[in-house]
Amino acid sequence: MSRTIRPATAADLDAIRQIVREAYTHYIARIGREPGPMLDDYGALITERRVSVIEHDGVVQGLLVLIPQPDAMLLDNIAVSPRAQGLGLGRALLEFAEHAAQETGYRSIKLYTHEMMTENIALYSRIGYAETHRIEEKGLRRIYMLKPLGSDDNA
Repeated sequence: MSRTIRPATAADLDAIRQIVREAYTHYIARIGREPGPMLDDYGALITERRVSVIEHDGVVQGLLVLIPQPDAMLLDNIAVSPRAQGLGLGRALLEFAEHAAQETGYRSIKLYTHEMMTENIALYSRIGYAETHRIEEKGLRRIYMLKPLGSDDNA
């Protein structure tokens, strides 16, 4: 099994859009509309060098969007194809995000998820993220979470 994380290119755009669609469509009924990641402009994000993809045996199976912000690196989106879940690709992307944040000088990484995506909230809490605040943005009720980086306690 080979696994590679690399910057996304324009050639990855269709695969990225498909993964996002497959990963988030089941949330539409739960939250009553398309989740934020389904509305993003991945072409622009690729051009801005904000997207990384993970390949499993040469096929793009997941993606990660990181956006530098003044206070922390924002993990704006992480998604793995439902066909590839259970292979550790999501964990590899999360670890990559944390290392990328540290390498660019950040002491913390933050993310947000919709308050109705309870399984995501539970997962992020288990791996060291703590809720910082709740807010409505773009018509979506989001929970922001933060994880400190760089301490041996977080290894």
